[in-house]
Amino acid sequence: MFSNLSIRQEKTIQSKTPKPAVQKPVLKLVFFILDWQEAEKITALLDEEHVRMHFLSKGRGTVRSDVLDLLGVGTSDKVVAICLEQEILVPVLLKEAQKKFGLHNPGAGIAFTVPLTGINSPILRSYKPSIQKNEKIAKHRREDMENEKTYELIIAIINHGYSDEFMDTARVAGATGGTIINARGQAHEGIVKFFGISVQDEKELIIILTTKEKKIPIMRAVSEAHGLNSEAHGIVLSVPVDDVLGVN
Repeated sequence: MFSNLSIRQEKTIQSKTPKPAVQKPVLKLVFFILDWQEAEKITALLDEEHVRMHFLSKGRGTVRSDVLDLLGVGTSDKVVAICLEQEILVPVLLKEAQKKFGLHNPGAGIAFTVPLTGINSPILRSYKPSIQKNEKIAKHRREDMENEKTYELIIAIINHGYSDEFMDTARVAGATGGTIINARGQAHEGIVKFFGISVQDEKELIIILTTKEKKIPIMRAVSEAHGLNSEAHGIVLSVPVDDVLGVN
């Protein structure tokens, strides 16, 4: 009688024991900014590393035309590749990119990661089956990387045609360069009335990778010269950056 009772109690306790929560993968956005002729190579690398999704955009560097002429380079067109990768595999991806594109050499390009705070559930779930496998791979292939979070990414959206003036101001404040991407702008009429600005379709998106120490001076300078009260009608913000390659 007592043995049966003990068995029933044991089963009840086991049934009430909560199942361990499945650890969700931590994802990061990985940016690569390379010369345009490397577009096919970066796509091939992301395919080889089984990166599940990536996006390519054409931008242009902010090197002045007289410098390009001096170097004998005809264009400063850039490919901006953005992909999603699990945090645990980011060092693997960056290591392969560093070898393939020589990111330790000046002017070869840059790569950096931005942490995510949210994403669509179906996309997050698509990474779950490979968590354990990826942990084992990364354990053997991970190398120590500088991750002191000393960099920030400044993002500015301005009216088309003001990027050269914007970058001149940013350089004076300490920026070493940036990348410009053509974009389209839309805004709710309420925000337009509030700021008293007109929203034109053609925009330029400028991204500047800089140190934390230079972030505030750069943002203050460009906001004063090219902010909402200027003809550029600029919106300027910044986001933290984790791993960085190709910055000397």
